[in-house]
Amino acid sequence: QVQLVESGGGLVQAGDSLRLSCAATGRTLSSYVMGWFRQAPGKEREFIARISASGGITNYADSVKGRFAISRDNAKNTVYLQMSSLKPEDTAVYYCAARFVYANEYNYWGQGTQVSVSS
Repeated sequence: QVQLVESGGGLVQAGDSLRLSCAATGRTLSSYVMGWFRQAPGKEREFIARISASGGITNYADSVKGRFAISRDNAKNTVYLQMSSLKPEDTAVYYCAARFVYANEYNYWGQGTQVSVSS
């Protein structure tokens, strides 16, 4: 079992930056692809970014490409999402998730952290 706990959310103004963290316990994350997702009120959960187990490959949704950066520190069992140039439409609950490298779907999810961006 992997337990994921997100932190770092908050209320910021448009144009500000935030860094979210996702700390894992239970198992080492070095065998897991890690992803960030978000869900805004009244909308479906959407993919934001993912990073390979080694950290060498990253992918982003078009809506955040160039503004957000995902990274990981396997020694600390932690994944990060650096968010810059935040917009009001980035307001959502942000979730991290872990997918075993040989699995087809994300197996473990955190409880989420709220990010609110005012205009």
